[in-house]
Amino acid sequence: MTKVHYEVLEHDGGWAYKAEGVFSEPFPTKEAALAAAELAAGEQRVSGTSQDIEFEDASGRWHREFEPGTDRPETDVTVK
Repeated sequence: MTKVHYEVLEHDGGWAYKAEGVFSEPFPTKEAALAAAELAAGEQRVSGTSQDIEFEDASGRWHREFEPGTDRPETDVTVK
């Protein structure tokens, strides 16, 4: 199972969370950034609708796959 780690840290004159190398918008307080990170992490775990998806890979080939809505990652949040 995939795991997504959210890290709350000082960033851009305030606080933000970072996941998969991408920063959120800045928040004025550590508490606000932590609340936003916990919300985002929780939303990642919510099951969705099963559906067929199509995507193009780096070599230009198209693929079609079935994506079960129950295939959700584990998440966690830490404060740095």
